[in-house]
Amino acid sequence: MPDANIDLVARARALAPLLAEHAEDAERNRRPPDHVIHALEEAGIFRLMVPRCYGGLELDLDAFLDVGLALCEGDGSMGWVSTFYIEHNWMLCQFPERFQRELYADRSHVLAPAMISPSGVAQMVEGGLRVSGRWPWATGSAHGDWVIVGARVEDATSDAPPLDFRFLALPRSEVVVEDTWHVDGMRATASNDVIVEDQIVPLDRSVSVGDMTNGASHGASLHAGPLYRTPMLPILGMAASMPALGQARTVVRTFGDRMQDRVRIGQPGKQASLPAAQMRLGRAELELQQAELLMRQTVSEVMRQRDAATLAERTRWMASFAWVVHQCKGVIASVSEVSGAKAHFLNDPLQRAKRDVDTMACHVVFDLDQRLESLGRSRLGLDPRAMA
Repeated sequence: MPDANIDLVARARALAPLLAEHAEDAERNRRPPDHVIHALEEAGIFRLMVPRCYGGLELDLDAFLDVGLALCEGDGSMGWVSTFYIEHNWMLCQFPERFQRELYADRSHVLAPAMISPSGVAQMVEGGLRVSGRWPWATGSAHGDWVIVGARVEDATSDAPPLDFRFLALPRSEVVVEDTWHVDGMRATASNDVIVEDQIVPLDRSVSVGDMTNGASHGASLHAGPLYRTPMLPILGMAASMPALGQARTVVRTFGDRMQDRVRIGQPGKQASLPAAQMRLGRAELELQQAELLMRQTVSEVMRQRDAATLAERTRWMASFAWVVHQCKGVIASVSEVSGAKAHFLNDPLQRAKRDVDTMACHVVFDLDQRLESLGRSRLGLDPRAMA
């Protein structure tokens, strides 16, 4: 591992206790604490995927994995915000060069929520694209200085089908953030709605989603590093699945530690002496290891194949990320079943981890039925019917 990787991973591990310490307050306030975001910025976390020519670290997916998992062990919600802020800088480095240079002229990272669903409509006009719409799931909206929205580009003069599906970047001052994030899990992510009303976005602040999906956007030719010709969805899958794996790690470790002292009424000795509890811990440990091995194998394949990957390979990668998340969800549920009523207090980290991972598992890329169907169809030589 290059020295820069090791250094950033060490900084992420050092920050994990800070995230854990403020997880309860962040959840109560429904937003990341300002000083935690500042600490992550000071440590250079959000510079991970930014090219060196803009003052970034230009590290690859292996570093992203280790940094992300370290942060996500501290808190699922803040880990989610952090991994998405990192990944969204990669997205911005796929936009046209002129906009990239403007954006990073006086900074080495951007805090930007990004909504991948085509929830808005854009029309070609003089000066760029006129866009309007409402986008839910704006993770990181509390601190975002730019936003990325997905929109269908339509011809205003006809009823023809959309011309393209594009991402558009707008400064925070040109959008409205509506406080809608009242949920039972992932409360601290501030994943509110973003509303855009009749804004004109210059064309060089837009990029084809199809090109990004295939690893063939502007960044692929502008930046020499292989990271920038990686297909978009596997990077998104990584960003969204690391919080589940990180929290499952923490839950299993916490369960093992608590067993050493916990005594249940009516049972002899401490929980650590009971065969049933020992078996539960052993199963959780192996299932967690299985999930992490699959994650690391998938990331290695993505780094090896990049834009040369077939649709079948990309379909398998996305199914693998979904499988990891649901495996981790099951591990946390299993541990929660034998952790007693104390684990259901709102301030207990095990309870928060369960709610957070249950919620993040609902992300559209982790629809396990759809991902398994797509994988099966792909193995049979059929159209996967899902973006990969």
